[in-house]
This record gives sequence, structure tokens and C-alpha cells, in this order.
Amino acid sequence: MNIFGLNIPPLALDLAGGICVLVSLYFLWSKSSTYWHWSNASLLPYFLLFVSGGQWMLAGLQVTYLLFGIHGLYLWHLESRRAHSGVHFNETAWYGVTWVASLAIFAYTVAVTDFSAAWNWVQFAAVTLALVANLGTTRRWAWSWPVWIVVNAVQAVYFWHTQYWVLFALQFVLAAMSMYGWRAWRRDEAREVAFA
Repeated sequence: MNIFGLNIPPLALDLAGGICVLVSLYFLWSKSSTYWHWSNASLLPYFLLFVSGGQWMLAGLQVTYLLFGIHGLYLWHLESRRAHSGVHFNETAWYGVTWVASLAIFAYTVAVTDFSAAWNWVQFAAVTLALVANLGTTRRWAWSWPVWIVVNAVQAVYFWHTQYWVLFALQFVLAAMSMYGWRAWRRDEAREVAFA
């Protein structure tokens, strides 16, 4: 991909995004808001990678992830403030606004995608499942982790086909990290129930 006269190989974009994602997941396990910063940092190289490859749904997903990232960071702040100070906020409105924007982006990318190409159906499945997993992640629900594992499986097949080798390998690392995250979040939920 040529950016401002610089020829950036797809592998460099793939690698930069992958490193940011791995760092972000380390912070997600502990439910640290630093997760959102590293996750958002991965979006630009991935967006450029998918645009250069003509994968419009995955490129659109990166824009959706940015909305979730900014929104999720602020929601975690609001939820933390509610937990510590008792200051309530309108959850329905705050969660709803991101979903409206995300579904609009999703609808647009579906409209510009050529579904006569069979691999675009795999892309569609990965993006749809990722949106579901994002819903659970923004709410800190443990069930989001198994959905992420399914996303990783579908994306591994797709990235093998597109020869995005770092992204392909990353899916296995992410699936293993998701299994750990799932156990950790389920323990947290069990503790919350025990103290309630």
C-alpha cells in the first residue's frame, strides 16, 4: 500500500496490528481501560490492510471497532463511577447509540460487498460474530469470550485464504488468550454473585 509516497508492504501492516492486539488483550484480562487504547491503536494498520485488499466488510469492522473502542472506554469510566460513587447513567441510551452507528456501518459494508464471491460469505460470518462478541465485551459479560473463539476460528480460515500470515497465526494466540479470559471473567462473575 502506498501512503504519502511510502510503499508499505501488507506484512508490515499485518504485524503492527497484531502486536497492538496482543498487548491489548493482556490488559483486557484484568479489565483495565488501557485495553481500549491498545485495541484502538491496532485499527489503523488493519483498516489500511483490508482497504488495500478490497475486504470492505473487514475494513468497515475496523471503523466499528473504533466506535466501540471510544465508546467502551467511556462506558467503563461511567460504570466505574457508578460502582464507586453511586452516580447512575442512562445505560439504554449510551449502549444504544453505538449499536445504531455500528449497524449502519455494517449495512453499508454489506451493500458494497460482492457476495457472488464465496469467500465474502466467510467475511460476513466473521464480522457478524465479531459484532456480537463486541456487545458482550463492552458490557464485560463472560459469554463474549467463547464467541471470540468462534470469530478466531472463522477468521483463521479467511486469513489463510487471503495469505495474511500474521493475522492467521494471531487467531490461534487470540483463541488461547480468550480461553484464559473466559475463565478469569467467569471467576469474577462467580465472586460478584457470592458477594451479592
